[in-house]
Amino acid sequence: MQAIGGVNEKIEGFFDVCKLKSLNGQQGVMIPASNANNLMLKEEVVEAVKNGQFSIWAVKSIQEGFEILTGVPTGSVIKHPITGELSFEKGTAFDKINERLIQLGAKLTPPKPPSSS
Repeated sequence: MQAIGGVNEKIEGFFDVCKLKSLNGQQGVMIPASNANNLMLKEEVVEAVKNGQFSIWAVKSIQEGFEILTGVPTGSVIKHPITGELSFEKGTAFDKINERLIQLGAKLTPPKPPSSS
């Protein structure tokens, strides 16, 4: 995740929109972790974060952001020690996504014609 420009203004602008709609503790922003040290936010935003009314998550990867948004761990790739076959940790988001892609792929693959032996 690369740093973004204008991070303070972007956070404060979104905070202002959320405040207009009424802060409920569910709103927040994700920023690249590399921007975290550069934050110089107005006191109102800082107080809302301290009070649990608004969140700022500094993320290092897309996977970390996905987990924050969904509450589901992404999991990691597992290589079978004998066959070398790759899979994902069971029950994780990547495992579920992979299974769904396999299902969709099976529907797209035309059936093989019967052999004429």
